[in-house]
Amino acid sequence: MDKNNCLFCKIISGDIPSEFLFQDDVLVVFKDINPIAPVHLLIVPRKHIRSINDLAQDDGTVISHMIMTAKHMAEEISVNQSGYRLFFNVENGGGQEVFHLHLHLIGGWE
Repeated sequence: MDKNNCLFCKIISGDIPSEFLFQDDVLVVFKDINPIAPVHLLIVPRKHIRSINDLAQDDGTVISHMIMTAKHMAEEISVNQSGYRLFFNVENGGGQEVFHLHLHLIGGWE
């Protein structure tokens, strides 16, 4: 899927409304519309990168920023002490449904 038809690109551009819990010039954070946990956030780079398999050498800073932002968001939503999980789904066989790189932050269980 190219970036013109990408669901996350449309969310980032504002063509599809979404509430950003955090945003900067590199990425946005919003709630997953089909959560699998009490807390389920998506950390999504503004740059269209199809999947982990499509990362370029210079995208390392994007990945680092995504992980540090996830850490910050876990603190903001108070799951940092109880625990949370971070993961990337890669390609169809790995569970990727939207082909725009994104990091899942899930948690909030008692």
